[in-house]
Amino acid sequence: MPNPASIAIIGLGYVGLPLGLQFARSGVPVLGVDIDPAKVADLNAGRSYIRHIPAAAIQAQRASGRLEATTDFSRLREVSAILICVPTPLTKNREPDLSYVLNTARAIAPFLQAGNKKQNAEIENAQGPDKFQVSGFSLSAFPKLVVLESTTYPGTTEGELRRELEAGSGLVAGRDFHLAYSPEREDPGQPDHRVADIPKLVGGLTPACCDRAAALYRQAIRTVVPVSSCRTAEAAKLLENVFRGVNIALVNELKLAYGAMGIDIWEVIAAAKTKPFGFMPFYPGPGLGGHCIPIDPFYLAWKARQFGQPTRFIELAGEINTAMPQHVVKVVTAALAARHKPLNGSKILILGLAYKADVDDDRESPAYRLLDLLTESGATVAYHDPHIPVIRPTREHPHWAGRESVAWTREKLSRFDAVVIVTAHRAVKYQELADWCACLVDTRNVMAGFNTRPGQVWKA
Repeated sequence: MPNPASIAIIGLGYVGLPLGLQFARSGVPVLGVDIDPAKVADLNAGRSYIRHIPAAAIQAQRASGRLEATTDFSRLREVSAILICVPTPLTKNREPDLSYVLNTARAIAPFLQAGNKKQNAEIENAQGPDKFQVSGFSLSAFPKLVVLESTTYPGTTEGELRRELEAGSGLVAGRDFHLAYSPEREDPGQPDHRVADIPKLVGGLTPACCDRAAALYRQAIRTVVPVSSCRTAEAAKLLENVFRGVNIALVNELKLAYGAMGIDIWEVIAAAKTKPFGFMPFYPGPGLGGHCIPIDPFYLAWKARQFGQPTRFIELAGEINTAMPQHVVKVVTAALAARHKPLNGSKILILGLAYKADVDDDRESPAYRLLDLLTESGATVAYHDPHIPVIRPTREHPHWAGRESVAWTREKLSRFDAVVIVTAHRAVKYQELADWCACLVDTRNVMAGFNTRPGQVWKA
């Protein structure tokens, strides 16, 4: 019989692991499930493979007995709720790739079981979100709950995911098992944005599904926000990230326009954000990174086309952001030309491989596009990142796997003809960089606070 208080989290990466730790800290037994045996071994041994998650946090929950990891999907029989936290990338044609979600659904389906039908009917007819705490209802008799957390387009949960679960189990969603969507809201590397404090959206296939999922998350999250449907929750997640992507595209385009006028976009943003209302600062960069913001506009645009609705504004923003690495290469070329060096044959160092500062997450990082573009232009490229000593194998960039971060020494860095600052890690000693390297291309305005020589720093 399932433990009525336990959950399984499938996918123990940047979303699943922090969520699992928060549930465990809140007293909920967590079974982590992942197809990567190395991750499972690390967690069970109390080791962390994500930089901003300390090993001590894992060790504490291992010692409490509330956190365990496995590769064995049959153990899903032991839990009452399953949370899916797997990747939702794009295909080579920039279309949604739901293979991770659907393969997970196929693995889950054989281990769903129907709850007590009489009790299910009583629950469905009960009133209010506290129905799952009503005396006399045994949680072990409830239908199993499945929640998708992965970012996706509206309709995925009640469409593709539901069909796979029903086909593989012979059960009916909303009757024999509960189904909901609750988008992840992770902000890696930001200690002020703890999992427990970030409000959690929840949408269910039925009102009972939503109430059940909300009751689950309230055990670990301070604020749970129920919405009317899975589609609404899926759409809200896309809005959150498309909002950022569009505004970043705006400042990226303004960077080019103002730069042509001899105006520093960074000074403009600093001036504009002194307005106490009606303005929110966004900052330009070398392109978008991370698992959500570069991808979500394409998910939404793809789905909107199925309804005959163009998303010109969103697609234009995606084009602007996608083109930013080419702009950086143009600046690198100009910076080298000013030193009478061609890009072809030059040695270029990419400083920062992670997609954002102070994390070791390199998913969709624009640094990879820069590595490719510079190599295609005939340059010899390398990278330094204090948080990524070796490039891990990925589906998107297999040709860079195994490359090692260049050692941070004067001897090593001074050999490069140009250094391109892609990620503004706080661990980097930027004054040493200025002292050692003759040509710096700064995409993050990080060198503004350090002593540099005239003509040494080029903003991109």
